[in-house]
Parts: sequence; C-alpha cells; structure tokens
Amino acid sequence: MKVTKDMIDPELRRYFGPSKLLSFICTRKWGVKLTMALLRFTKGKDIKGLHCEEHYIPSRSGADPIRVRVFKPLNAPDNLPAMLYSHGGGYIIGTPEMFFSIIERFIQVRPCVVIVPDYRKALTAPFPAAFDDCYDSLLWAKDNAADLGIRSDKFILSGHSAGGGLTAALTLKARDTQDIDIAFQMPIYPMLDDRQTTASARDMEVAGWNSATNAFAWDLYLDGNQRANSDLSPYAAPARNSDYHNFPPTITIVGEFEPFRDETIAYVEALKEADIPVTFKFYKGCFHGFDLVGTDATIAQDALDFTYNAYADHYDTYLSS
Repeated sequence: MKVTKDMIDPELRRYFGPSKLLSFICTRKWGVKLTMALLRFTKGKDIKGLHCEEHYIPSRSGADPIRVRVFKPLNAPDNLPAMLYSHGGGYIIGTPEMFFSIIERFIQVRPCVVIVPDYRKALTAPFPAAFDDCYDSLLWAKDNAADLGIRSDKFILSGHSAGGGLTAALTLKARDTQDIDIAFQMPIYPMLDDRQTTASARDMEVAGWNSATNAFAWDLYLDGNQRANSDLSPYAAPARNSDYHNFPPTITIVGEFEPFRDETIAYVEALKEADIPVTFKFYKGCFHGFDLVGTDATIAQDALDFTYNAYADHYDTYLSS
C-alpha cells in the first residue's frame, strides 16, 4: 500500500516529509553507524528534577558490562514499583537518553523507578544480544532491589516499537522461567514478527518506518540467515509464540499506516483468546511513532493520554499495597 500525505491525519501531515529521512537512513548501514555515532553525545545526560544513576552491570553471557540508566523521584521512598523500559529504534539505533519524555511522564503519573538498559544494537551484536542484555538487567534489578529502593515481587515491563518487541519477549521468558513476576506489560506498537507475512508488514510504503526499513532491521537483528528458520526462538520474534496462557495484563496501541499494525492486532487477539486482560486502541490515519513525533497533534495527545491513563489504572489495580 502506498500511503500518500493526504491519507494521514491532517495534524500529522507536516511530519510526513521529514519522516522520509528516517526511511532513507534506516535502510543503510552507514546511516545506522552515523546515527549511533551522533547519539553517543546523549549518553550520561540526566533528567532535571529526577534522581538519575548510571550503572555498569555484569553480562551473564560474558559480554561487556551493560550500561543501565536508573531514574527515580527525588527523595523517593523505598519499595517503589519498578519498570524495566526497553527503548525503541528497530533494534539498530537508540539510547536510553533519547526517551526522557516517556520516562519522566511515567514517573510523574505514578511514582516508580524506571530502569533502562542501553542494550547492544544489531549492527554489531545481533540476537540474542539485545534480549540478553534486557533480561540480565531485569534479573539484576530483582537481585539488587534493596539497593535500588524497589519492590522485588512485581515488575512492570514496557517499551515502544523494537522496545515493545523486547517487552513481549521478556514477558514471554518471565512466564516460561517464572524468574520474575510481571504485574503488567506495555508493548507499544511492538515489533514482533520477522516473517513479514501480514498485509501491513509486507506492503506498507509510507514515510518513516515502513516495510523496507522493517526488513532491513530484521535482517540485521537476526544476522541475515535466521529469518527463514522455522525453529527461530520466539524470544527473537515474539509473534512466533503460540501459547499466551498466564501472560500478564497488557496495554498497547497501534496506528493504521505502519508495518506493525496487523501483528499487533494479532497479538492482542491471541492474548484475548487466552483470557488475558488487554487495553488496546487503534488509531486511524497514523504512521509509526506518531504519538512521539507529532506530540502537538490532537490524535497524538489522545494516544499519549490513553497510554498513561491505562498505565495509571493498571498500576493502581495490580500494584496496590
């Protein structure tokens, strides 16, 4: 499907042209390298008005230590709920510091400690590197709960885009291993399916994240030769999971004009069929990441309000004392 500017929500149309640059950069290895080189200047920055920490924690796979950012309210009481937030970027770009507005609002809406791993990116470290780094960070948080001032009995998992895919994968492993009790998960328009067999994944020609960028990123994340493997782990591509029993309550959204539309809807339906509570909203006329790109648009504000209001409701319901 070729998505033209006039098909987009009117208030989002002014972002359509600039989003084409993302499509260009994120289908070229030099573009990924350049982006990551520029993003190194964001590392170590703090959020004004929050207590901010940086840790280097051991990798259980023997890789280099994992850089983990921890954000909490000033003068935070002990025993706050903890959220592991996996940042977006198609598994190929991104740092925790790119997502300060998201982290800050989570803490403002309900007091929590947000833990954000700077996981390894696919260009230099394909699957399972990012997944391992995030799961190691989750186990580290549980093991060091007293020092971090967090509850060790229940965690929130969240993330946007590729971070949403990681969220779904971490939730699946936590369900399988019972290492961690997940209170609820928030995989927001998650990147779930490497096969790209759905209509939206196979044929979504739109500015920003589209079928071409999606294929490029999956090839890097799965190191090129794993995508045809019918035995690929669902921890790499959570859409390959077929058992959704005993999953935690789930919050998500998705837009009409993005490659993850159909796989997100299928994920929601699979959870519902397993009697898992799901809070979901579909946004017509919206491209991938519309809520973070066009924050002044009415529809983006609605999506943000929906996301954080659902978060508050789940926090009050599933993390009550």
